Amino acid sequence: MPNPPTPTRVKPSTLAKTLGRAVIVALLVLLALTFIFPFVWQILISLSALTDVDLLTQTGFPPALQPENFITIFQRVDLARYFFNSFFIAGWVTILQVITCSMAAYAFSRIQWPGRDKVFLLYLATLMVPAVVLMVPNFVVVLKLGMFDDYSGLILPSAFSAYGTFLLRQFMLTVPSSLDEAAAIDGASHWRIFTTIMLPLARPGIIVMAIFAFLFNYNSFFWPLIITKTANLRVLPVGLLQFESSYGQETPLIMAGSLLAMLPPIIIFLVLQKYLVKGIQLGAVKG
Repeated sequence: MPNPPTPTRVKPSTLAKTLGRAVIVALLVLLALTFIFPFVWQILISLSALTDVDLLTQTGFPPALQPENFITIFQRVDLARYFFNSFFIAGWVTILQVITCSMAAYAFSRIQWPGRDKVFLLYLATLMVPAVVLMVPNFVVVLKLGMFDDYSGLILPSAFSAYGTFLLRQFMLTVPSSLDEAAAIDGASHWRIFTTIMLPLARPGIIVMAIFAFLFNYNSFFWPLIITKTANLRVLPVGLLQFESSYGQETPLIMAGSLLAMLPPIIIFLVLQKYLVKGIQLGAVKG
């Protein structure tokens, strides 16, 4: 009579690994729900009536959906103009920062000149200065130059970025110096090396820096608030303040406008996600 098969036993180490992975997955799911919950709550409020906001906090769901809130905000304020202003200003600031930061990064990474590293440290030290401290001096300069309540006052003060220069410098340091040395031997000038060698090779870093610059300036609030007074120059975050007054705030309309304002950054991130990840990985090669 054949012997019955012996049951297989799971090794303690394998069981511990399985339980560990299950715990990690559960924690990640919980963390994801924590991040998703504010967005779900924002959508629910944007679809509610103003009188149902307090009830929503008790029931967790609006008694009646009101999608016409998204139409009302376009009727109450010039939201299309605010969208245009945010894109126009953020786009120009991004273009100018890419130009200035890439040129400064090349000077700090590929050109040898006396005191280069010390100047770069001083340049980075500006990152430690809070933006609020510079707000008044920048406002006075913009006022003296006649750029108050003008697109130039919204764009030019943000045309330079120490963080963008640092980021692109790190990318350019990963490029072998033998390339520009060979080009210099062939008679290429610094401008030729910069435009034909460094910029194409630093393209992933430029894309990452451009994404950061656009998103930061697209969400800018405080500087456009104090530098403009004309309604036609308002950006999205400032324009949504019209739904808040001394009589109270219209929370559903604010949430609906904020939800629409979030769509462009989300689309940009989804479209350029692979370039963002690739650029961050390449930038971490050399510090």
